Amino acid sequence: MGILKNFYMAFHNFAKACYDYFIDLAARPNAMYFLFLVAFTESSFFPIPPDVMLIPMVLALPQKAYRIALLATVASVLGGFFGYGIGVFFFDLIAKPILNFYGYMHQFDVFKDYYHQWGAWIVFGAGITPFPYKVITIASGVVYLDLITFAVASVIARGMRFYLVAWLLKKYGEPMKVYIEKNLGILSILFLILLIGGFLAVKYI
Repeated sequence: MGILKNFYMAFHNFAKACYDYFIDLAARPNAMYFLFLVAFTESSFFPIPPDVMLIPMVLALPQKAYRIALLATVASVLGGFFGYGIGVFFFDLIAKPILNFYGYMHQFDVFKDYYHQWGAWIVFGAGITPFPYKVITIASGVVYLDLITFAVASVIARGMRFYLVAWLLKKYGEPMKVYIEKNLGILSILFLILLIGGFLAVKYI
């Protein structure tokens, strides 16, 4: 128990340092640029979700919650189109190494079989869950999923996700801020489990 407690405390302190950094970063004038960059790249190749910027930014600037959510949505959808383009034009050069790096290549044929029938729902589901969205954007390009279908599903899913987070934090901002800071270690571990679980879901579907 002592080892586990020490590990938890060390992880909690690390998470607290990261949280304080992002809270500080979120209040800076250039925070919107960082959010745009994270949200854009996460939709095509970056493994960390934009929530690491979105949540502290809304907590720091609740009066700009919906503006922040809008920026995250726009950046994520644009990044999704970039991922789609990787799948269409650079599959062998870029997409294959990315998919191999994350260990998804051997599952790719499974996605192809379902795509044209369930493409909109696949994109939508990945857009609102911890499922790695970049895999879906690249896969959509590889199988030439209808671009309008892809765009509509992406906008709805990403918008729902980011606006829901923004609304909850704006409405319950201070209590949620206190709760997050009090339980940061547990929440960080849970977030990490969900993130890893999303990657493993792709691998074993």
